[in-house]
Amino acid sequence: MRKRLFLQAATAAMAMTWGHAQAAETPLKFQLDWRFEGPAALFVHPEQKGYFKQVGLDVNVEAASGAGAIQRVASGTHDLGFADLAALMEFHANNPDAPIKPVAIMVIYNTTPASVMALKKSGITKASDLTGKKLGAPIFDAGRRTFPIFAQANNVGDVQWSTMDPQLRETMLARGDLDAVTGYTFTSLLNLEARGIKREDVVVLPYATHGVQLYGNVIIASPKLIAEKPEAVRAFLKAFARGAKEGIANPEAAIASMKAKDGLVNAPLEVKRLKLTIETAIDSAGARAEGFGQLRTERLQAMAEQVSKAYATKNPVPARAVWNGSFLPSAADLDILPRR
Repeated sequence: MRKRLFLQAATAAMAMTWGHAQAAETPLKFQLDWRFEGPAALFVHPEQKGYFKQVGLDVNVEAASGAGAIQRVASGTHDLGFADLAALMEFHANNPDAPIKPVAIMVIYNTTPASVMALKKSGITKASDLTGKKLGAPIFDAGRRTFPIFAQANNVGDVQWSTMDPQLRETMLARGDLDAVTGYTFTSLLNLEARGIKREDVVVLPYATHGVQLYGNVIIASPKLIAEKPEAVRAFLKAFARGAKEGIANPEAAIASMKAKDGLVNAPLEVKRLKLTIETAIDSAGARAEGFGQLRTERLQAMAEQVSKAYATKNPVPARAVWNGSFLPSAADLDILPRR
């Protein structure tokens, strides 16, 4: 009898402890920049492995639907997100009175993944060949928005733009409706392959190797979250870095985590996409020089000036206001790029 009462009391105590632990978890909503494709696995992997929970967070990673991460965080519906830094700069410059202006807290793509892609049969072999050609991309495409910077750096004259939904971009290029497209290399190149175009038949002109030194996607956070729960921000980045290190070292494992969340994921295709993302945007010379997750103030300021001009913003881009690197994990935690 005494033993049974002891066991009941112990079980009740454990339940109360577990209940308190669960209640102590800080819920956070994270908005991706796109669907559950290759790069998203770096965020889904720590979620599925429980790394966020281990630091007291209940993180829900959501695919993009409709509005992008900047709009979601700015509206207050999401706490964190994954977004293009140039687009974040544009938001700050055009919405100085917005009550919530998201802030970048970690750089993921030290190098913009944007590029111009054309089929070899078009005769386009270099940037200057684009003058007078018909280019296509969705109106919000990062490569299209920053094309003026690419054009200026490479003496490209006027081009004709065609606008379409994202899913039609590569189809239109493949069937000859366009001379070239802009897009993230790891998206458009694999989409062209899926449409029967061999990789060796595609000319890729990466912005990063053509005089465009823009940062790409970053993790953004709500200033409200930063002010009210700074430890949650710090814990999120630490857990993310742990998961990202595993995902970069083992893309297959990261994609397996993503497929566990979304059974419709095409694992072999997304493994290729994640590897291409790491190769073209994450494990870059810039990331090696500046450190993963970090940036240089001088480069940030130069980018702000370029974006302000290319996007014709209402006000100058406030470079210092878009970045807060005070929550980055330790150098040891950020040492996630593979040894060469």
